[in-house]
Amino acid sequence: MSSEAVAPETARGFSPPTVTQFSVFLSNKVGKLLDLVENFEESPCHICALSVHEASDHAVVRLIANNAQMAKKLLREDGLPFAEHDVLVVELGEGHSLSSMCLSLLGAELNIHFAYPLMVKPNGAATIALAVDDPTLAGQILRRKGFRLFGENDLPTHT
Repeated sequence: MSSEAVAPETARGFSPPTVTQFSVFLSNKVGKLLDLVENFEESPCHICALSVHEASDHAVVRLIANNAQMAKKLLREDGLPFAEHDVLVVELGEGHSLSSMCLSLLGAELNIHFAYPLMVKPNGAATIALAVDDPTLAGQILRRKGFRLFGENDLPTHT
């Protein structure tokens, strides 16, 4: 019997934990971002990461919440147009730097479409949201390199 048995997660086609990111489209008017943020603060659903991309007439707010279903409900109730995208949430730290993460993905010829930090640290270390060409392959590679990946259940229930 070989001591190098195939791990069950590899045999079943491992799928890394992902988190739902919402890209919310707002008109570029004073106070719109405040309205969005306040709606989350008044609910049990909390924003864990936020990135704003502004254009002349609109803004796209990328956000990650600790409860995707509730976030979707809040956005729909507010009548805000949005899109959903699965992203990886990767912990950085000693021996697992931003440059080593990028190098690992480059080795597999995976493109990083965008990345931004989380405002919360699920494990006390710097954490980054990452959108890539192939999240499954990227997750497998990063796990093999010793990076820790988080799913929605790992995000704090309070901020």
